[in-house]
Order: sequence, then C-alpha cells, then structure tokens
Amino acid sequence: MKKILIAFALIGSLFTSCDMDKQPFGALDDQTAIQKLNDCLRFRNGLYTSMRSITSGSWIYTPEIQADLFQGMIGNGNNVGLISTGNILSSDQDVEAYWASMYTIINKANYLIEKTDELIANGTFTDDELTVLKRYDGEARFTRAYCYFWLADRFCQTYSSANAQSAAMGLPLVSVYYPTADRSVYPGRSTQEETYAFIAEDLEKAYTELKAFESASDKNAPAPNSAYVSSYTVQALQARIALAKGDNATALSKAEAVINSGVYSLTTMNAYANLWSKDEGTEVLFRPFMSSTELGNATGATCFLTDNEESAWYIPTQEMLMLYDEGDIRFDAFFTVYKSLKSNGLTVAAYVFNKFPGNETLKTGTQRNFVNMMKPFRLSEQYLIAAEAAANSNDATKANKYLNELRANRIQGYEAENLNGNALVKAVRTERLKELIGEGFRLSDLRRWGEGFTRDGSYDAINPKVEECFVVAGRFVSYPADDYRFVWPIPATEIQSNPQLDGQQNPGY
Repeated sequence: MKKILIAFALIGSLFTSCDMDKQPFGALDDQTAIQKLNDCLRFRNGLYTSMRSITSGSWIYTPEIQADLFQGMIGNGNNVGLISTGNILSSDQDVEAYWASMYTIINKANYLIEKTDELIANGTFTDDELTVLKRYDGEARFTRAYCYFWLADRFCQTYSSANAQSAAMGLPLVSVYYPTADRSVYPGRSTQEETYAFIAEDLEKAYTELKAFESASDKNAPAPNSAYVSSYTVQALQARIALAKGDNATALSKAEAVINSGVYSLTTMNAYANLWSKDEGTEVLFRPFMSSTELGNATGATCFLTDNEESAWYIPTQEMLMLYDEGDIRFDAFFTVYKSLKSNGLTVAAYVFNKFPGNETLKTGTQRNFVNMMKPFRLSEQYLIAAEAAANSNDATKANKYLNELRANRIQGYEAENLNGNALVKAVRTERLKELIGEGFRLSDLRRWGEGFTRDGSYDAINPKVEECFVVAGRFVSYPADDYRFVWPIPATEIQSNPQLDGQQNPGY
C-alpha cells in the first residue's frame, strides 16, 4: 500500500475532486487552484465527495466487527479477520489506510480554509458573496473537525481530566497546507486537551458561518436529508463529542438544540423501513450526495449481504438478536434470514444484517450492489445523547422523556416507563445499541462506559448448526474493560516516517 505522510499529502490527490453539481473543471495546482468564488465551490464539493466515502463502508463497520455484535463465518477469506479476532497490529494495512486517508482529507480542508481566508481578506466580494464564501469555510472546518474527532475516537484513549494534559496522548495536529518532505517539521502528538480544543474551535467557527448563511435567505434554511452540512449538523457533532468527553451538560444542551429545532422529527414506524431501503425519512440531518454515477462505499456488500443470499462474512450474534422485544420494528428492518447460507461445507439458515440492503436507485446493473446513501447524523442519535447525558447527570425526568419518545416511535404498543438510577442508565445504553448497531459507535461506546465484552459464540436458541460455521478464533473473543485494543495503534509506517512520533505509540503495541 502506498504510504501517505500526514504533512505530505500527494498533490495529485489534493487537486482531484468531484463536483456534486457536475460542473466540469480542469486540472488544478496549489498556486492557481483557488482564485475566485466558483473555484471554492468546486473544491468544496471535493470535500463532500470525501465525506461520502468516510461515512460509509468499512469506515463504519470495522469497529463494529471488532466488538461484540457480529460473528465471523468460516470462508470469509479472513477479511477484517485480524481485527475481528483481536489480533490488531501497528502494521495492519487497514488501520494505516484509515489514518493516512483522514490526514489527506485534513490537508485538503487546510488548503481550502487558507484560500477562503485569503479571498475574504481581499475585500473584493459583495456581502452576499462573502456569506457564501464563509459558508464554504465553515464546511471545510466542519470536515476537518469531523476527521480529527474520528481519529481521536479511534487512536486516542477516552478523554478525561486526569490525562487531558498528559504529553503525546492526542493527535499530531496539522492546521496549515504545507506539503514537504522535510521530516524534521512533521508534528508529534499533542495533548488531548490541545486536540479537542482545536476541534472545538473549528466547530464554533463553522457554526457561526453556517448559521449566518442560513439566516441570509429563507431558501438557505436547513431541511431533512440535506446533502450539505448545516448549523444543526455542527451542533449534532458537538453533542457527540461532548458525550464522548463526559461533558454531559454540553451534550444535553447541543442535542436539545437539534431536537427542539422543529426541523427534524423521528421517522414514524410506517416509514422506518424506507429510512434504510430508500434512504428517505424525516430525521436525517446530513446525507452525503450519491447517485448511480457517483457512489459511496457499499456498506452492506459481501461483509453482511450477497446477491445470491448464500454467503456472508459476518452475521449478528444471537445475543444481539435477542435484545429486540416483540413489536420492535427495528428487528425486521435490520435483520433477515438467509435460508441457504453456505459455510464450512454446511448449508444453514441464519439471520444476516440487513440494515444496508441497497437503494434500488443506486444500482448500476441488474444485481444489487448494497449501496445506500449514508446517514451519519440522525435525530435518533441526538435523542439517545440527550437521554444518556441526562441520566449521567441524575436528571431522570429528561432521560425518561427522550428514551420514551424514541421507543414510542420504534416499538409497537410501547408503554412509557419511569426508570431511575442504574436501571435507567442500562436502558439508555441498550437502546443506543439497538438503534445504532452497524453505524460505527459500539467500540467507542464500550470504551467510554468502561465496559469490556465477551462475544456471544452461541446460536443454540435459533439454529445450533450455525455454531459449526463460526470462525473459531473469533467466537468467544473477550476484552476486559481496560483492554489496550479498544484504542487502535498509530501505524508503524507513520512512526517510521515521522521522527517526532518516536516513543509516542499507544500502550500495548
């Protein structure tokens, strides 16, 4: 695999982008790429193309497969196999690719931010043009913040006041576009406080700039299923980050701002299946653009589903399937049965994960490609953030309110409950798992809750023959709460290429 240094992204990758509005443009270089407003539009659309990629496919299912939700099937070719069985190495090419790709996108965002700042300083634009230009700057800052948080959530330990100021526990922070082969200027790891402060500053400015754009005209108002980031998307990410940091007050405040906006509503029971099969619903804040000619990654393909319905690399554990009560509409939306699943020389009937079944409008041929328009920010997550933050703050009234409202839209005949203490916390955590399975949150959730896991290796209550199809090495994988593998290793190639990272590897690797 080609090595991509964090401060030396290839110029060719930086200036290749796809215009979501299909406006053609020529080759660009870092001196002439952005000289006017329309150049920013084209370059900004390239960032959205990147967002389309990093919110789909293995970017979200890899940490789910590492945790306790899915069993590997014999015959999966060891795809995601090392991570599934807990054999995570600093030389793993998948981990290396995630790290390198994120820093490449960060470098693109750095370039656009620098150029928009230069254009704004020129003072040659009308007020309306400045509003649009600042919108592009806000979108680039959101993208940079999203990438840095994704990296922090995978490659850094859970934030805490005890380790926030400790040296080299954050990320290498690159905030300027400066491609160079001079390894002496590559940054080492920052503190966690510095990493999260940088992210927070980007999001605050992104919110201000996007809010100003939205206020400039009614036609700019946020709406569900938007292909573009809005001020509410920013607040949703702020809520997500605050929850990850243990800042319950901020998490609750930001989540409630989205919930109470009136722009979005929880998808109704009758429409819930369409949220996943047709990618339509009232609760999606941001949905990166896709079409049959501009696809993202196939999140459901091969790993979970196949067109002939005879194979799957990973299937949901029995324990996961048993979490859903009678009348829970998510069960039928997320799982289906393959009657002739072939593995280890056997043909068995088993449940497969069907949350990403493929959108018919995104097919490129007669066969299903299992590509869906991804939904990285949904209102239901904000309900769960609000419920958890409130429960953590001993505000049972609010926690029950948000928990019950979500359940009332997911479980037929649901009767509201009034829970307290540990029972309330457990209920919120379980609901989060049932709603967000397969969307990339599980490993991070377990780590910040301080919970270990043992993967359920049984299938006796459904079909005992399926147990003979499980990859033996991954069947009962167990992580104690303090297991070092909850945090991924800094790629060995980065440490070898950047002398400032010497001695800054995560513990255990």
